[in-house]
Amino acid sequence: MSNGKLPPKAHNILKTVSYFSDLDLNALTSLEGAASRRIYNAEQIILLEGDPCSGLYILEKGWLKVSKIGIDGREQILKTLKSGDVFNALSVFTDAPNQATVTALESSTIWLIQRDPLLKLIEEYPSLANHVIGELAGKVQYLIRMVEDLSLRSVEARLARLLLEQAQDASVQRQRWATQAEMSSRLGTVPDVLNRALRKLAEKKMIRVERHQIQILDKEGLKTVAQTIE
Repeated sequence: MSNGKLPPKAHNILKTVSYFSDLDLNALTSLEGAASRRIYNAEQIILLEGDPCSGLYILEKGWLKVSKIGIDGREQILKTLKSGDVFNALSVFTDAPNQATVTALESSTIWLIQRDPLLKLIEEYPSLANHVIGELAGKVQYLIRMVEDLSLRSVEARLARLLLEQAQDASVQRQRWATQAEMSSRLGTVPDVLNRALRKLAEKKMIRVERHQIQILDKEGLKTVAQTIE
């Protein structure tokens, strides 16, 4: 590679990932050599639960959903991913199959870093290992909180927390793909129950539901609802 520099796009993407922020140019060059860029259309599957792990993925552009399908066929969305997010780390670092299915919600650009070169780099750079441990611990905490929400909190409480997490400037902008069915799958319920929860929060003057956004009218009230345990 000429002048010992990474292509600007690859360099910029890798440096945005907390795992790699402390790596020197030689390490970044090794990563760049193990990375490939892919583009997926809406509804295309990127990872399938149970398949062998290919490597670590970085979402450059777009939106994805991470989900699991129950034995009854119902989908539980574990998380939505936005530009800059990294996924499939658990499978990379534990040598396990893909733990969930990842699907594009819209046209998305993704970088795949092959597993073996990444593991080799961890042996050479202890700081990278520390970042990985911290990130994985954060993911475990997120999943523990999700289990707590699904088992101990009502749909109304889970909805209040989701709105608070997604709110920017007192409103939640609804993406084109953010249908009632998608939100229901995130909350572990069905559209009819979600609609009732939205109406209840609206009747309490905590939110106002509009076509492309949900306005937050009473943030403190939503916080109280979100913390309520059944």
